[in-house]
Formats: sequence, C-alpha cells, structure tokens
Amino acid sequence: MNASTPPGIAPADESERIDGPAGVLELAIDDPEPESTPADIIAVVCHPLPTEGGTMHNKVVTMAARALRECGATTVRFNFRGVGNSAGTFDEGVGEADDLRAVVAWARARKPGAQLWLAGFSFGAYVSYKVAAELQPGLLLSIAPPVGRSWDFSDIPHPHCPWLVIQGEADEIVDAQAVKAWAEALSPAPELVLMPDTSHFFHRKLMDLRGAIKSGVRPWLPAA
Repeated sequence: MNASTPPGIAPADESERIDGPAGVLELAIDDPEPESTPADIIAVVCHPLPTEGGTMHNKVVTMAARALRECGATTVRFNFRGVGNSAGTFDEGVGEADDLRAVVAWARARKPGAQLWLAGFSFGAYVSYKVAAELQPGLLLSIAPPVGRSWDFSDIPHPHCPWLVIQGEADEIVDAQAVKAWAEALSPAPELVLMPDTSHFFHRKLMDLRGAIKSGVRPWLPAA
C-alpha cells in the first residue's frame, strides 16, 4: 500500500503530486476497469466540503470514479488545498477552482487529445460547475450540487456540454426541490436524475448511484 493511503482505503493505480497554485496537490489516478472497453476520456472527480471532512477518498467520490472507469475512462481524484497531503488552506471555493484548473491542465498534458470529463459531489459539484464553461469538458457530472446553501449558483456561465445532475430526493443537507427548480430553470436544462429514498451520502444507494451514472453517461461515450 502507498504510504500516503489512509488505513482501510484501497490504493490508487498511481499516486502523483503536482504543483498547484497554493503548493503541492495530491492526486490519485486510476486506469479503466479491466472488463471495460477503454475510452479516450480522462475524468477529473472533485470531492465534498473539506471543512466537513470531505476528501478524495469519500465513498460517493470513489463510487463515481469507479462507475466512470467501468465506462472506460481514466479517472483522476485529488485533494483540494489543505486536505490530506495537499498544501494550503480552505478558500471558500475560490482557490479550490484554481486547484481544479491546475489538475485539469496536468490531466490534459498527460493525455493530450483525450476528452476531458468533469465530475463533482456536493461542494465538488459546485467547484466543477463553476469552471465548466471555461474548461469546456466533454461532459459534466454533478452529484447533489449544493444549491441554496452557501454557494452562489446564480451567475455561473452555463456549460456548453452534456450535463448530468443526480440528486437524492431524501437529501438531508441539500434541498432536492431547490435542485430540481434550479435545474429546470436552466436553458438548456441538464438531464436530472432524482433518486427516491436517497440521502445526501447515498447510504445503501451507492450501487444505484453507480448504475445511474453509467446509464446517464453512456450516450456520450466516444465511439470505440
């Protein structure tokens, strides 16, 4: 096991540290699942709120990454500034957006010509949405975006890419109806998947989340 991997956490295929805007950023890179048909995609997955214990090892983040690898993507998870072995301190989403820009630049240099996908859970969904129009991913995946909480979704430029939003209807942290109203008011509206009896952290619903991701992104996979 990699020495930096917390106990009980499966190590990534590859660990990397890159220079970020606030110092080193800690990355975990995983290859497509062996049974998948490899796709020319590199998917960067963002974790939930650092001040509430969010890391790249969060179970929703790792399940989302697993689902994308089962679709043939290479995945990159990373710790925002101040989390794990990443340098810096929490910056309310401003510096974290810069962290994501740095990781995307690294990912694009690593796999030139590959399609970039962005994904995020909760706070990570906010950060990835915030920069999507600028970074122009081939697909955006937003899981439980924290609409109506501390983050301003109102003035973010609309991303011009396929966009899948997955929201639990029994979310105790994010108001599912607020997410629904926000998504439906956008033009064009993202594809919205509402999961019944599902909490914010997808307790006992992680396999359902996996299926929803795989089904939702399948139409946008590049031709083999």
